Amino acid sequence: MQITDVRVRLLNDSGKLKAVASVSFDDEFVVHDLKIVEGVNGLFIAMPSRRAKDGEFKDICHPINNDMRTKIETAIYKVYNELIDSQVDSEDETETVSEEVEATEEVEATEEVEATEEI
Repeated sequence: MQITDVRVRLLNDSGKLKAVASVSFDDEFVVHDLKIVEGVNGLFIAMPSRRAKDGEFKDICHPINNDMRTKIETAIYKVYNELIDSQVDSEDETETVSEEVEATEEVEATEEVEATEEI
């Protein structure tokens, strides 16, 4: 079984839940609602689950062996990290553009003051 698509949606709140993922297998089967969670020891992937009557969460589906779990986690972390990196890059670009706008506004304000002083 091959992973053929991974989609990750970043969440904007600052809670422990960082993102939600969907993983497609062999372009024939998809699992939704895998959660990327910030735990005590770093990020981890939680399988889709629901609350049982006793209050505990039970996985709806999960890998049977560690090899498949590792494949799924690696694929999700790869896309997640790419999204985080692109988000950081776009924030850097936004800061640069803001600094350029501020510098331009300062120059324009200085030119206005100088023009007013000449009159």
